[in-house]
Parts: sequence; structure tokens; C-alpha cells
Amino acid sequence: MNLRRILAGGTATIFATTALVACSSSDSEDGEGPIRIGTTDASKSAWTVFEEQAEARDIDLEVVNFGDYSTPNQALSQDELDVNLFQHLKFLAEYNVGSDDDLTPVGASEIVPLALFWKDKDSLDGIEGESIALPNDPSNQGRAINVLVQAGLITLKTPGLITPTPADIDEEASKVSIIPVDAAQTTVAYGEGTPAIINNSFLDRAGIDPNTAVFEDDPESEEAEPYINVFVTKAEDAEDPRVAELVELWHSEEVQNAVATDSAGTSVPVERNAAELQEILDRLEEAERNA
Repeated sequence: MNLRRILAGGTATIFATTALVACSSSDSEDGEGPIRIGTTDASKSAWTVFEEQAEARDIDLEVVNFGDYSTPNQALSQDELDVNLFQHLKFLAEYNVGSDDDLTPVGASEIVPLALFWKDKDSLDGIEGESIALPNDPSNQGRAINVLVQAGLITLKTPGLITPTPADIDEEASKVSIIPVDAAQTTVAYGEGTPAIINNSFLDRAGIDPNTAVFEDDPESEEAEPYINVFVTKAEDAEDPRVAELVELWHSEEVQNAVATDSAGTSVPVERNAAELQEILDRLEEAERNA
């Protein structure tokens, strides 16, 4: 058994590429060498447990950790990885359309609901007329607006938009207004008493208990489907049985317990087959091209 971790993409893409080329080999391509999986979260306990479980099953695994979100897909496309696990379907759709690529989802991992927090409140009672802070980056902003749609607080001019913008909000028909801010500033707004939609990654840093949310999106809803996190390969490697084994391993009790610990119990395991995930991706890519 041979487990290895490689650091890539810490400060420069050139460094990441050089490090990865050094670990590439024809052995991995023909299934004889280690299976190389890329992530941006190797420091989380779930990945440690994942590696331990791989070792117990005699899976030759090489984890490559990246310091940014753009390089893992590039590395996969250039055959420097066999699979990656760091992104949701919407991010993958944006990458494929922007890069004219066809990276393919082959298994799901989990979804982390996006939630609305209101200091010292435990429900939506009294929120009508309030202004709500939400992340202003395109991906999270659209999802955050849809959280408010699901909560019955925002009405869109055109229902069912995957990534609505502030311009798509019917202000007269809505019960609240929004304040788009940098994602890191949503916790500041919360601390000042403003209701805020806060990304899960900022909660721990701000000492906010994720279980105090007054509302969160439904991970089973169609609106949440773009945010399912997925295992991704090149299209021609989608049937690699080693990748299927990794997907199965991720859903083992040991790994899922660690995922729950990392997310403070907010993550929701998702088991969707490759065909279902591809159908969602196709829909997202079409919307991205038409945007």
C-alpha cells in the first residue's frame, strides 16, 4: 500500500503544473499505478479518514492538494490527475463552458445547505421589511437569492431561474430587500444585527453555530441540485472502476462521520448516479451558454 500527499498550486500555477508532471506516469493511465485524486480540502479530517479507509482496502491512492479552485480541473484535463473532488455541478458547468471542455461527473458526495442567520432570532418571524446581506459573487449570490425565494421572502420576475441576479427580483412583490456584500462581510453584517446568508466556510471562523440558522435551502429541491458536490473525471475515464470504488468508499460510515464532523453536522450525503448528475450538468451548461 502506498499513500502519498502532494502539495500543488500553493502560490503559482507553474509550480502546481511542475509538481504534477513529476507525479504523472503511464502506470496510472493503464491502472497499474496509484489513482491520483485532486482536492482543495486535504487538511480536513474527512480526507484523512478517506485515505485510511483506502489503505485498509489496499487502494493505491495519491492525494494532490491544491491551493486554488482553478487548477484541479486544468490538471485533470491535462492527465495530471485521474479524478478530482472539490467542486459542485454549477462550478463544473462554468468551467466546461468557459474552457470548452467536457469533464464529467461520475458520482456525488454531499451538499452543504446555504442558510440564513439572524442574530438572537430563532425563526423568520418579524423579518418582513428587513434588508438581508448576502454574498455578491455570481455563484453564491444566485443561490442565496434562491434561498430567499424558497423562504417565501423574495419573488422573481421570472420564476425558476438557476442563477438569479438582483435585477431579476420583483421588489414590489417581495417581502425583504437585499444587500449584496463580499462573502467575508456577511458575518460582519450578522454581528451588527442584519439578517445574513452566510457560506458554511465562514461560520466557523466567526464562531457562528450552523444549527442556529433561521432558514436553509432544501438539499432535496431542484434549486439545490446545482450545488451537489461531485467526483469528476475526463469523459473517456468515466467508466474507470477505480473511481467507482472511490465514490463508494466516500459513502462509507467512517468517511461520512468525518464529513459530518467537518461541517458541524450540516452536510447532507447525496447519492445520485452518473446519468442523473450528467443530466443536471447538461441543463446548467445550457443555461451558462445562454446567459
